[in-house]
Amino acid sequence: MESTVDVQTPVIRDDAGPRPGIIVVHAGGQPQLRAVALGAAPIELGRDPACGLAIDDASLSRRHARLGWRDGAWQVEDLGSRNGTFVDGERLAGAVARAELRVVRAGLVVLVCVADLRRYDDARVEVRDGLVIGPVFAAALREVAQAVRFGERVHLTGESGTGKEVAARAFHDAGGRPGPFVAVNCATIPAGLAERLLFGVRRGAFSGADADADGYLQAADGGTIFLDEVGDLDLGVQAKLLRVLQTAEVLPLGGTRPRPIDVRVCSATLHSLRARVASGEFRDDLYYRLGKPEVVLPPLRARPDEVPWLAAHAIAAVAAGLRPNALFVEAALTRPWPGNVRELLTEARAAARAAVIAGASLVDASHLHADAGRAIHAAADPAPAPAPPTSAAAPVELDQVAPADRAAHIEAALRREEGNVARAARALGVHRTQLRRWLARYAIDPRQFAPPGARGDD
Repeated sequence: MESTVDVQTPVIRDDAGPRPGIIVVHAGGQPQLRAVALGAAPIELGRDPACGLAIDDASLSRRHARLGWRDGAWQVEDLGSRNGTFVDGERLAGAVARAELRVVRAGLVVLVCVADLRRYDDARVEVRDGLVIGPVFAAALREVAQAVRFGERVHLTGESGTGKEVAARAFHDAGGRPGPFVAVNCATIPAGLAERLLFGVRRGAFSGADADADGYLQAADGGTIFLDEVGDLDLGVQAKLLRVLQTAEVLPLGGTRPRPIDVRVCSATLHSLRARVASGEFRDDLYYRLGKPEVVLPPLRARPDEVPWLAAHAIAAVAAGLRPNALFVEAALTRPWPGNVRELLTEARAAARAAVIAGASLVDASHLHADAGRAIHAAADPAPAPAPPTSAAAPVELDQVAPADRAAHIEAALRREEGNVARAARALGVHRTQLRRWLARYAIDPRQFAPPGARGDD
């Protein structure tokens, strides 16, 4: 399956600052991608060609809703539509203004609010053999590919399931070398075997070593080795890996003569490698060899354009002709998906099987498990959590936090400040506007940290 969808409404470029706007991600029963900037005046959505956002979808009224951005808030108004307008899953009566808003559904058309539309200047989605690449992820892949121009190494960080191996292959492909791509998950290598598996072994090195065997590094000679979760390597193995990077030679276990190798290295960690250095779990000299340039892969919640395409592909793989409806897409977009792409694909396939069993022709939100895409909570009767620090605690300067850890720091600050964005921004040492941009980027809703009955706003 291969498809490319081009933007239908050009986005006016303005490099002066962020451009709020909306992207149409599902219409006519199919995944879409259409980016529309919101200017000083609101735009109308409907079937009428005179509307600022005209979509030929039977579920829309001629003039269905009005959308805008003003004074730091999203403005949504239903214009007496036949099939209703829904904001983050709730039916809208009249108009609403919200500082944080993610998904709007008008009839069966699904739109996502985007704090900065510049990420969608190249508004297309590529689907190749089940791999979905939207504009945000494509930008990260371009950054990875460009790293080849400046050296032999790149380090990737990002949450589990964000596509680190896809990015590593992009790094390999950009290098244009004929050698192989060898992927190694360092977290799964038994500690006693890491040296042998990475660097190889010579006959007689130990009891049972009755033949020479190359390691992963020799296997990647002339190509690229991908060291996923490199931070989990034993410190002794790290020292030997450092020597390989310094000398471009590998000394197998039990060997007396090193062998030259020519290999590019792409490493990856789930969490900040710099933090592992600080805790003594990773050698600082190896970090200086591997840790830069660093590319942070965005989580799925920052790539909403991909969700309908991923869901459609996973569902069609279960039953030909089966597809998700707009309510399924809406439900998927309102969930954070901590397991990212991997979790969404798994849950979409499970929903498809539930739909097949029920004899449904479309996969609906009701077929999606209630816990799918949500954070995993502690088991029943957990140990009491330590009391959160007060707002008087020393602030963490957010600009000094590794991007991969930024979302956790933002959530911690919002929890301390009970969802108050202004106080959280002060505690984090950033301007409130900048914090709002990060809230949109990481799909964090400050209201979830507010006490019952409170707005959790400024």
